[in-house]
Amino acid sequence: MRAAEDRSIESEIRAVGWIRDLARPYLKGFDPALESSDSLHGYRFSRAAGRGKKVHAGFFAGFLIASRGFETFEPAPPECVLFAYVGPPGSVPHKQLVAQPGSLFRSTHEYISWLTHHPPRFQFSASAPVGLVRHLPVSCWPEGRRAHYAKNFLIEGMAWLVRSGLVRRLAAEAAASSTGKPHAGKHYASEVRRTALPRR
Repeated sequence: MRAAEDRSIESEIRAVGWIRDLARPYLKGFDPALESSDSLHGYRFSRAAGRGKKVHAGFFAGFLIASRGFETFEPAPPECVLFAYVGPPGSVPHKQLVAQPGSLFRSTHEYISWLTHHPPRFQFSASAPVGLVRHLPVSCWPEGRRAHYAKNFLIEGMAWLVRSGLVRRLAAEAAASSTGKPHAGKHYASEVRRTALPRR
């Protein structure tokens, strides 16, 4: 029974080309690239950051096939996953945008947690390769409809990332850090809340 379910899930999440076109309107400013590894299957939307272009920042939308590298978030693969990152951990951009108090990622997590009225909520880590992640086992969805539910799941998550301003700000920070002029020490909490308030 379990083997049959695993084969059904595998067949439903094998095709991921639709993710690239689905995510492009949301993740503007980031270049899509197919990623298929032991752990991930989907599309990474990234751009180089930092001097020497040794740091990368961006997002991943797709499926988590194995837990390796994501143990901090206690996943139950296979899962549909959406995450944001600045890497590698320990780099100056990571410290400024993820780890330090009042950082862009911390402030975004605080705002989205307030915005999200139902699970699963985004999780935050200051030290993991992934800074913000939202994930859900695909086994929660009915057979034959998993791709449909995955689309809705990703759309909802990406819409929150756009509304919070993370997509726009991360693209701007990556561009600034590439020129050696990142917004060092900037606190984002009030800016995230101000930008996210509905316009009257």
